[in-house]
Amino acid sequence: MGSALGSGSMARLLLLVLLGGVCAAVAASSSPLLPAAETMRVSYAGKSEFRTVNRKPLGTCLDPSPYLAISVSTGGAPLPDEAFLNVTVSGVLRPDRSHWVAMITPSNSSVSGCPLNGLNYIETGDLASLPLLCHYPVKAQYLTSDTGYLGCKKSACQKRRASGTCKVRTCAATLAFHVINFRTDVEFVLFSGGFGTPCVLKRSGALPFANPAKPLHGHLSSIDSKATSMRLTWVSGDGKPQQVQYGSGKTAASVATTFTHKDMCSIAVLPSPAKDFGWHDPGYIHSAVMTGLQPSQSYTYRYGSDSAGWSDTLKFRTPPAAGSGELSFVIFGDMGKAPLDPSVEHYIQPGSTSVAKAVATEMKTGKVDSIFHIGDISYATGFLVEWDFFLHLITPLASQVSYMTAIGNHERDYAGSGSVYPTPDSGGECGVAYESYFPMPASGKDKPWYSIEQGSVHFIVMSTEHEWSEKSEQYNWMVEDLSSVDRSRTPWVIFIGHRPMYSSNSGILPSVDPNFVASVEPLLLNYKVDLVLFGHVHNYERTCAVYQGKCKGMPKKDAKGIDTYDNSKYTGPVHAIVGAGGFSLDSFPKINRASWSLSRISEYGYARVHATKTDMLVQFVNSNTTAVQDQFRIVKGAT
Repeated sequence: MGSALGSGSMARLLLLVLLGGVCAAVAASSSPLLPAAETMRVSYAGKSEFRTVNRKPLGTCLDPSPYLAISVSTGGAPLPDEAFLNVTVSGVLRPDRSHWVAMITPSNSSVSGCPLNGLNYIETGDLASLPLLCHYPVKAQYLTSDTGYLGCKKSACQKRRASGTCKVRTCAATLAFHVINFRTDVEFVLFSGGFGTPCVLKRSGALPFANPAKPLHGHLSSIDSKATSMRLTWVSGDGKPQQVQYGSGKTAASVATTFTHKDMCSIAVLPSPAKDFGWHDPGYIHSAVMTGLQPSQSYTYRYGSDSAGWSDTLKFRTPPAAGSGELSFVIFGDMGKAPLDPSVEHYIQPGSTSVAKAVATEMKTGKVDSIFHIGDISYATGFLVEWDFFLHLITPLASQVSYMTAIGNHERDYAGSGSVYPTPDSGGECGVAYESYFPMPASGKDKPWYSIEQGSVHFIVMSTEHEWSEKSEQYNWMVEDLSSVDRSRTPWVIFIGHRPMYSSNSGILPSVDPNFVASVEPLLLNYKVDLVLFGHVHNYERTCAVYQGKCKGMPKKDAKGIDTYDNSKYTGPVHAIVGAGGFSLDSFPKINRASWSLSRISEYGYARVHATKTDMLVQFVNSNTTAVQDQFRIVKGAT
């Protein structure tokens, strides 16, 4: 999909890369999951020193200990689908702060460097002449994660004197690594020299998974507004047809798809991680449609095959059909994932685990009909194995209710790819991985906009990364969709996308594109959109009923003190940013607060929405405390 850029476009791209890197480095520096000793790198993709480790010249370790060994707590058995492995490094003569262990997959990744690929790493902002590894390490830990390492608290005698006293004593460290089944074998490699000047000391040897074909990560999505069919999508190492068994003896066959590094996009001067060192085989993505369902009903199911294996038996619930009385849903953006062990990874979204856990707890109440994740889904950004970790994180949520998504910049954007914005935010994925893992009821391939109705709500989900200007294909679709809403059936219209129209966030790169606002905002007013929900900015912010930067209507307190907007006298849409799903939080400026900004919260969390025919309650929930930090209602008379 990539193509060469003209000189003007290239200058713009390089400027955006430079500026984006400054923003990214500053944002990442607040992550509590990264070791304090590791300085954030000022480069577009450089979230930590580890992020660019495969751009380091690979040195030769001087006089490695002959006693070095790496053992993994598998007992010699193949790896299960999920495990916390104890990796023990022993036989170290002189413990050093620079010793670290990388988890690599596949295990045949080169640790001798890829000298012919020296130009393929410009996006990392690191111009070293040789990469460390042909394949990017999945994660890494310093041996100092074991607090007794430097003090040699775990020691062994390797050689004794004739007197019986120890002549050669060595030290050891044990690290915990979280591993999931990403189909290819794994190896642990011991390095010295830190992330800056690494050299290889020892390799563990290949560790295969017990069943690399195992069907995993099943997640649901709606395909229409009737709620009588649901799509199930899962990942397997086997491309042969599989099936979902559901209800009372019903089955649906899967269609398996995949993608290769050739499907990833790139341009000549900035080859992407997805095409090269970040590539990981995605296996096969299976998708099957369960039909003959009833709205707001629960069903059991399992998926897989006799040859590849079967999932556990699970339970899901369909959403309410369009036009029915009530709907409760959860919505957030910019989630990603974070390691469940002390490792560093190339990109960490520290709040993601708390949000996933809080939403899982919310779902136990039985009051969540569906989930909307509105852009910046996994933050894999060309490092494809990260999709597996993300899918693993959301499986407890997405396997139970419809998990609907919108595309964001970190799924789609890349220069020369047709994105509105030429920044290399997708790492070369250009929407291919996103659309493969999350098939939505979209208009077509690489046209990831759609609408769907649940209960009393008409959702219109757009792509802020595809052309939205007047008379574009997406713009014409938005006009057609909004003009066709039957407000007697679905009185509420909620407009969803990734990049916001209103945000108080200030940064080197603007959060709001005035051209986007000028093109699309008039549609919101003309078609009386009630609520607009965006992500992209990593916080929560709510507006008045706003249009063209001016408050057209202010809420009033109801009897419970909740801000209430009366849309029976419609004046304009209410906007809310709900991008606090996991990425390091954005702060708010302390001065010059805009009149349209009514509530601003920089905490991890999500919004929950409950809509009847005449009342819609929106609450922002702190995922760490589960406290409601902001809430408002929109009301209108019965239609």
